[in-house]
Amino acid sequence: MAFRVVSALMTVLLAVAVAVQYNDPDPLRWMAIYGAACALSAVAVVRGRAPSALVAAVGLVALVWGLIVAQGAYGRSHLSEMFQSWEMKSPAVEEAREASGLLIVAAWMAVLAIRARIMGSDSSNSSPP
Repeated sequence: MAFRVVSALMTVLLAVAVAVQYNDPDPLRWMAIYGAACALSAVAVVRGRAPSALVAAVGLVALVWGLIVAQGAYGRSHLSEMFQSWEMKSPAVEEAREASGLLIVAAWMAVLAIRARIMGSDSSNSSPP
């Protein structure tokens, strides 16, 4: 039950992430990654887990993309600058925010993958040989 509640909260947060990309200069790719993560999180709410292959694919894309964006972003901005205001303060702060969002998606996909693995092993252990 607790996992489904956390998944529901992540679904709402990811849906908000999709919505706020509307006025971004390049919204489609951001909406796609956040939307895919949102959909998988919603599946986890309903079914208790999300499909492992899809979770792995979205997580891998988010991780690689996030690490690429983070390479130049984190050294040029301070963490506190990311939360001082909602508008874009500088390109470095914007990149740090983008990298952080992608790494959050990657981390949540890792949680969903672990959950799917645990649920899969539980069901295989409880079935007769």
